[in-house]
Amino acid sequence: MGTGASRNSDSSHGNDGSERGGEDHSGGQLYVSLRMENYKLNGDIIPHVFGSVPLIGSWDSSKALAMERESTSMWILSFVVPPNHETLDFKFLLKPKYANTPCIIEEGSNRLLSGGILQGDTRMAAFRVDTESDDLLEYRVFVEADRVSPFDLAASWRAYQENLEPSTVRGIPDVSINAAPEVGVEVLPVTPFSPCLVQSGSSASLELDLEHYVVPAPAAFANSGLVYAANFTETPRSLTCAGTFSNSERPSSASHSHNTAGVSTDRTATRKEMEVIVPDPSKINPTSGMVESKSVGTFSPFQRQDSHRGLFVDRGVGSPRLAKSVSASTFATSLKLDSDSKKNAIPEAAGAVAAAAVADRMLGPKEDRHLAIVLVGLPARGKTFTAAKLTRYLRWLGHETKHFNVGKYRRLKHGTNQTADFFRADNPEGMEARNEVAALAMEDMISWMQEGGQVGIFDATNSTSKRRNMLMKMAEGNCKIIFLETLCNDRSIIERNIRLKIQQSPDYAEEQDFEAGLEDFKSRLANYEKVYEPVEEGSYIKMIDMASGQGGQIQVNNISGYLPGRIVFFLVNTHLTPRPILLTRHGQSRDNVRGRIGGDTVISEAGELYSKKLANFVEKRLKSERTASIWTSTLQRTILTASPIVGFPKIQWRALDEINAGVCDGMTYEEIKKNMPEEYESRKKDKLRYRYPRGESYLDVIQRLEPVIIELERQRSPVVVISHQAVLRALYAYFADRPLKEIPHIEVPLHTIIEIQMGVTGVQEKRYKLMD
Repeated sequence: MGTGASRNSDSSHGNDGSERGGEDHSGGQLYVSLRMENYKLNGDIIPHVFGSVPLIGSWDSSKALAMERESTSMWILSFVVPPNHETLDFKFLLKPKYANTPCIIEEGSNRLLSGGILQGDTRMAAFRVDTESDDLLEYRVFVEADRVSPFDLAASWRAYQENLEPSTVRGIPDVSINAAPEVGVEVLPVTPFSPCLVQSGSSASLELDLEHYVVPAPAAFANSGLVYAANFTETPRSLTCAGTFSNSERPSSASHSHNTAGVSTDRTATRKEMEVIVPDPSKINPTSGMVESKSVGTFSPFQRQDSHRGLFVDRGVGSPRLAKSVSASTFATSLKLDSDSKKNAIPEAAGAVAAAAVADRMLGPKEDRHLAIVLVGLPARGKTFTAAKLTRYLRWLGHETKHFNVGKYRRLKHGTNQTADFFRADNPEGMEARNEVAALAMEDMISWMQEGGQVGIFDATNSTSKRRNMLMKMAEGNCKIIFLETLCNDRSIIERNIRLKIQQSPDYAEEQDFEAGLEDFKSRLANYEKVYEPVEEGSYIKMIDMASGQGGQIQVNNISGYLPGRIVFFLVNTHLTPRPILLTRHGQSRDNVRGRIGGDTVISEAGELYSKKLANFVEKRLKSERTASIWTSTLQRTILTASPIVGFPKIQWRALDEINAGVCDGMTYEEIKKNMPEEYESRKKDKLRYRYPRGESYLDVIQRLEPVIIELERQRSPVVVISHQAVLRALYAYFADRPLKEIPHIEVPLHTIIEIQMGVTGVQEKRYKLMD
């Protein structure tokens, strides 16, 4: 079939280098990569290569070299061609992975590789799988050749040996727990770089007072636990700081005339009045349902709309793509993100969020493109706290979301010194004033949605059906309303919330007598209770006794769409139980020392020291929290960092793995800049959306972290998360309510612990730096 000898190239190493355009090949060797590509082939058939020296030196098919799978459709074989064998002939063949059936040799004559160039028209390899059929199985063939010096080859081999070490954590299960240590001695697992025992007086020990290690937190973190949550809501655009109206600032597109005393709404002639029908509970459609504890009711199907059109889908750095509906006939080939397109832009997100946004936009009515979550409930039921958490969650997912607090509007318009009489239902002046500021807040929210906003959180008591009907009429044709009612029957929780209200609310900032303020607020609460009407109209979600995180109910009615479904799922898992969440990067790894990204190397000596310090810190900080847990990624540098921690269950999360750098994995940024300048510049321009070739973007990381966020919200005990820089940036941004564009630039240093304290007063942060 072929000769066993290879043919030498007499002129390939001549001093004048005439065969290669004058290039001097002295001392260089040819490095060749053969690739075969087929998208339809399954993994049970493996391509092989056989032929003359230096590949095999034999045309015996049983000795053929197997190609390695590089991707789902691509196979590769790389080898070095010695200087005296720069011309060789070979063939491809296919071998079954498991069966003993004969191999299939490619059709045609032998392939000839001379000087790294594949001779002839050999871009396809054809195989006759069935001898009785004329059908051929075809592969695309690629050849890459480069001349390298022996020194470069030796360096590459050393790098290969260093970077592809066997995992040291292969035997550790996904869920494990170390036994508690003996008193006075800290027991550490045996690793290649750590001793078995560390006495309490070693360099890994910590000061008794952990406050010694506290360092300042970033100024940008909103310590909502120290400030009334409503102060972080949207600043009213319809009111000035002095509390007067500014009609010139009110957009004409959202201008309405309201008779707030009678709760009537005069709208432009082009807008259709909406008749609100309160459903009979016995005739409610099948989509309504009650959900006990952690279950979610069945959602109704999408509503269809005929006016489909092209949508801009952000897939990362690159050219815009068009999502085309089946009914559309023509599309523009270029898109400009001007003010008009921004109004209907897809959320700045990836994966499921972007896909759902496209589906909802194309299948749902126009007003469903904007969603208003209207809070309902008596004072001191946690409405503002729930609204703030929901706002933070939706922003983090990539949805343009704002929190509109009617109480803030009231204080700006009418001051903070209103007594309980102002909130009586039989006080016409007070009723008119409160309906007026509610209408102004609703107008501002609708105007913001018309400018590109997606989800508005409307935070007020909205305790009567008359008020809610007013809001529904204002929303007609502009946005879809979902009422979110918070009900609490636990008197201890209500009393605690009332006291926090007196301490934090600007309404009582000037009240020196705490008991007098407490009495006034209870009178205000009684005024609301007299006229309170539970939600029975429209689409709604009812949270009943969910604050403790133990039991409770969620009731849903007429809820459909991806985003409302995600909101229900989030609310099912959220509660007010105080607990700390500790975020920290793994100890310094060998790749950190080399400046290489990605990889799966072990930790360095400094990383070993930090792992011991971290174990001591966790033991001191969580000594009374025996139900705490330790979460790590599946990469060995986080698992080794957690290994000295004893007495707590350790759970490996694939979702906590570092951002996938794709083909850049293991490279330094200087190497990327030198060898892949276009990729380097693309990443530099937009780190949030940039996706490494065959890797991930920050938006991809956020999407895979959503289950982690939901589980952190659901947990009632402390959690220590040991992960990686990009992942912790995304997690930290959720708790700190940082904009998406800031996530790639958040500082998360090595050997530092970020403590997030979650509870009824909001989110607070403290940082501990255990070592440099």
